[in-house]
Amino acid sequence: MAIGAIGQAAVTYLSLRALDYLPVGPLAFLFYTYPAWVALMSAITGRERLTMPRLVALIIAMAGIAVMVGTPAAGTLNVVGVSMALGTALLYALYLPALHGAQQGMPAGVSTFFLMFGVLIAFLLASTVTHQLQVPQSMTTWKFVVMLSLIGTVIAFGTLIAGLRVLGPVRTSIVSTVEPFFTAMLGVLLLKETLTTATIAGGVMIAAAVIILEWTGRDRTAPVAL
Repeated sequence: MAIGAIGQAAVTYLSLRALDYLPVGPLAFLFYTYPAWVALMSAITGRERLTMPRLVALIIAMAGIAVMVGTPAAGTLNVVGVSMALGTALLYALYLPALHGAQQGMPAGVSTFFLMFGVLIAFLLASTVTHQLQVPQSMTTWKFVVMLSLIGTVIAFGTLIAGLRVLGPVRTSIVSTVEPFFTAMLGVLLLKETLTTATIAGGVMIAAAVIILEWTGRDRTAPVAL
């Protein structure tokens, strides 16, 4: 519950606040540096080995993200927005290993319940104190709230926790880089957006990174010296 109330709530708030200062593309690029931070922190703390296949997969996945969303031009970015976006990535890099350790021995559904309950408490208190608590006024809004709650939160976090238990923080973070590709594909299917060459190329690179992880396995290679 504390991880949800502090970690997940902070990640969510900072990423949304960063949109006040940055376009979506640069924010996505900066946020999806988190697999590199997860790998680095896990290697330094000794939680997980940074093997050669993981390092190669990480580099390919990061390159895929750069191709897909574009690399931001440093001179055009707001310093506050960049700080928030990188802060979100670093918090997420701390959050995933903490969540991995805390949910050991618990069913994924139970872990998800405690995590989301912590987030609920944090935002309920914050919105009450700041007098920003609002109740949806239309059935259409309620429909989207329910869909986001069930699909984008309960199912998403339940499967994340279940996968995290099997894969560990490093592999989970690298596999999670498929998210912007799926987001782009849903934009094409649901919002009639254009499927660009950059999206396809980035998606292929990310898929290659995931295939490398699965093909090499978890413990069959020697660690890279840091």
